[in-house]
Amino acid sequence: MSDTGLRQKAARLRRAYAPHEHRPLGGYLVAMGAYAGVTGALAGLVKATGRPVPERPAPSDVVLLSIATHKLSRLLSKDAVTSPLRAPFTRYDRPIGSGEVMEQVRDSGSPTRHAIGELLSCPFCLAVWVATGLTGGLVLAPRLTRLVATALTAVAASDFLQMAYATAQQAAEGAHHDDD
Repeated sequence: MSDTGLRQKAARLRRAYAPHEHRPLGGYLVAMGAYAGVTGALAGLVKATGRPVPERPAPSDVVLLSIATHKLSRLLSKDAVTSPLRAPFTRYDRPIGSGEVMEQVRDSGSPTRHAIGELLSCPFCLAVWVATGLTGGLVLAPRLTRLVATALTAVAASDFLQMAYATAQQAAEGAHHDDD
């Protein structure tokens, strides 16, 4: 099939898939290809270094990486300080509290740019990449990965404590005003 025929078929598929909304299917293919490449590179590195892959990860590592994945995904996708990393692919919309921002994906006609913008601004989407990196790190550099994951987990716990404190403080202030 010619390049033109393939492009026409892809355009028909996009229109049939989402006739009333722009969905960057080609960009998603690029992102999936990049993810497959990163995963393949990690697997190749593990094999080349001869690192043993655990048959069953320790439950403590699963919990540690889960919380660290949550925190790092939110830091990368929502934190105001990391917005320069997302700026080429997103546009600032508004603050959403706790040092986080809401951003809109830039749609400049580039399906790849759009897909990257969606990935970088979505903590759920980014979590797959982060978890893959941390899991690879657990095999390739377990001590360092556990140290980094511990720091991220501590920050996540601190975030929840900060929010609980603020909620308790607001409740106490509300109770104080009710007594007046």
